[in-house]
Amino acid sequence: MPSQAKLTLGKVQPLLKWAGGKRQLLPFIHKEIPPQIENYFEPFIGGGALLFDLQPKNAIVNDVNAEIINVYETVREESEALIRSLKKFKNEEDYFYRIREKDRNSKYRLLSKVDRAARIIYLNKTCYNGLFRVNKLGQFNAPYGFYKNPSIVNEDGIRAVSEYLNTANIHFVNGDFEAALEGIFPVKNSTQSRKKLAHTLVYFDPPYFPLSKTSNFTGYAKDGFGPEEQVRLKNLCDKIHFAGVKFLLSNSHCKFICDLYSEYKIIQVPAMRSINSVAAGRGKISEVLIKNYE
Repeated sequence: MPSQAKLTLGKVQPLLKWAGGKRQLLPFIHKEIPPQIENYFEPFIGGGALLFDLQPKNAIVNDVNAEIINVYETVREESEALIRSLKKFKNEEDYFYRIREKDRNSKYRLLSKVDRAARIIYLNKTCYNGLFRVNKLGQFNAPYGFYKNPSIVNEDGIRAVSEYLNTANIHFVNGDFEAALEGIFPVKNSTQSRKKLAHTLVYFDPPYFPLSKTSNFTGYAKDGFGPEEQVRLKNLCDKIHFAGVKFLLSNSHCKFICDLYSEYKIIQVPAMRSINSVAAGRGKISEVLIKNYE
């Protein structure tokens, strides 16, 4: 566990349901976290389970999906307005699809940051299986979930996350995972820069390499995340390693990933798969944590 005290007394938990969210794996991840973290980077923030659990004082977090980053920025800057907006939404099928269709309209870009954030949280809480999925045009396309009483407005959760984001030094980035880490590498011959990196951790939680065709889920961003992107991510891990920076990565337990990262420490951990187009494909599986440090 990191040595720094958590910054907030509120109950800071993920606000979004997320395919592959890390809440169930936190006990295993904690065992692999370095004892001291002064700077934290997370290039695939998603639901933010580890960020909100560790609550680092300094962090740069990124996601390629602009709507996700807008949710976090809105929670930090306009939490009360967001809560008021969420209270207006209804858990009804026709209403759900009317809200979902908004990003097909050219007027969508005129919506305020609060209205966009409230829409995404509402859709995430009421769509099928809490699946955050977009099509090739970047439009939300998960179907209605038919839940009886979904928790659309988590007032305490929003306020707790807002408190943390306003207390800590958290910088949000919306872009490619590789570009989000451009500033991490040390200045040549800079002792101060290298000392800083000694207490830096980069946590990667990319879209997982699929174990089967029915388990393939890379639709949280319009461009997907195929094998070529997995290799590009591994190359970035090599660059980070040679710069003297610690990284921890989560992914599927499969031959492709284990072969790709064979020179690093690979730890197999148990998990539950909840998203699969075939019901028989859900249940207990193995995942891996990969790291470049002891």
